[in-house]
Amino acid sequence: MDVPFWIWAAVLAFILVMLAVDLFAHRRAHVIGVREAAIWSGVWVTFGVAFGVLVWMNWGAEFGQQYFAGYLIEKSLSVDNVFVWAIIFSYFAVPREFQHRVLFLGVLGALIFRAIFIAAGAVLIQNFSWILYVFAAFLLYTGWRMIRQRNDHLNPEQSIVLRGFRRFVPMTEAYHGQKLLVRRKGVLLATPLLAVLVLIEVTDIVFAVDSIPAIFAVTDEVFLVFTANAFAILGLRAMYFLLADLIHRFIYLKIGLALVLIWVGIKMLLKIDLFYIPTTISLAVVATIITVSIVASLRATRGQGRKALPQPTEPPFRVATEEENAELEPVWRRHRGQVLTNQRTENVNADEDDDDRESAGRDGGAR
Repeated sequence: MDVPFWIWAAVLAFILVMLAVDLFAHRRAHVIGVREAAIWSGVWVTFGVAFGVLVWMNWGAEFGQQYFAGYLIEKSLSVDNVFVWAIIFSYFAVPREFQHRVLFLGVLGALIFRAIFIAAGAVLIQNFSWILYVFAAFLLYTGWRMIRQRNDHLNPEQSIVLRGFRRFVPMTEAYHGQKLLVRRKGVLLATPLLAVLVLIEVTDIVFAVDSIPAIFAVTDEVFLVFTANAFAILGLRAMYFLLADLIHRFIYLKIGLALVLIWVGIKMLLKIDLFYIPTTISLAVVATIITVSIVASLRATRGQGRKALPQPTEPPFRVATEEENAELEPVWRRHRGQVLTNQRTENVNADEDDDDRESAGRDGGAR
């Protein structure tokens, strides 16, 4: 697959522009409702599908199917990531109006880290063909483990990442708006929102360890691996706000995701030495597994409405009061020359005030 440099540049530019548009549209903290989330989800899915159509038209049906297979795998595995986000936000009682900023930065970091992982995976496959056995075995093991642990969930309270962050990084115990850093009494402090962002970023890296080998099972083209990842990830924020209150209904989805990992692991093993399973069959199998798991879940839980995850009785963090926010100092100190100028001005004003008081005293004594 021959992809000119200008196409890479155009795709990266489009991603950056859309991220800027998304950030501008959500520049003010507000609660994102289901309708807004559904609209943005439709926008991101439309872009992802439209890009696949362009790949199909310009590079042929085989590469088009490889892109759609990779996109579907990444999108499906991302749903599990969304559910983990919901658990994290619920446990730390993150106000809903602050969640988009965290997810925006989290997705930005995810794009960077996944690009690094994709590049590393491509280099390993090109130079060490035996690494495919490792990837295949890892996918099979991960799928089997997901089935065994399908009822287990992340416990943020026991997170090593959070404990390490709180131990080594001085932080406040309250949310100060959307700020990640604040300065109080001259000390720079992290807010709980930064701790949540770090935890979300680490969980995405863990998920990437599963998803990157999975997509390499359906395509060896780095361009398709990256773009399928990128377009799947870009819609994660909207997907979260759309599905966060429906976690309790997707009771069989984790089994479906596990079967997808097992399938692509088997496909990778067969591809190495025996025979290549056509992409059309792979795409059909993945789509069938995901569709059946979602339909079965919704049928088994029909009649149940939206329900937010319960928050702990005593959340580890709270929202700062107006008085606490008023005590904050500028995070970035002004230039030393500006500080000295301000100090001189304050000293001059103080001297003038003293002179005025002395003059007033003399006038009062004269009278």
